[in-house]
Amino acid sequence: MTSRLEWITVDARDPRSLAEFWCGVLGYVVYGERGDAVEIGPDPEQPDEERLAELRDRPTVPSLTFVRVDDAKTGKNRLHFEITPIDGDQDAELARLLDLGATKTDVGQGDGRSWVVLADPEGNEFCLARSLAPGIFEI
Repeated sequence: MTSRLEWITVDARDPRSLAEFWCGVLGYVVYGERGDAVEIGPDPEQPDEERLAELRDRPTVPSLTFVRVDDAKTGKNRLHFEITPIDGDQDAELARLLDLGATKTDVGQGDGRSWVVLADPEGNEFCLARSLAPGIFEI
């Protein structure tokens, strides 16, 4: 018997706004809002029984739930997302993410890294890794 990662919960001062940012980053859609929580994910049309069958068969892409908190983020994340472009190169994706509202940030990574450390609009760090797009070779 094992467990599967079904969703990730992120504290947010403005859950709806942060959910919209991450929808833009990941191509997700809003599943719904309940009280102070907003859930986003990749396939809103899949019935629960099909999703459960997939979860039993293999790991799947988790949804994200943004939950309202009153306090602002402080300090470096202990856990962060690593994202990778799938349709273009890293530079083009970096420009797109910055246009969505991400900012470059320094968590002590140093120069010359193959990834770029960014922060979402509420300061949560995440990394933009090399591209997986066909025909693009990045180290």
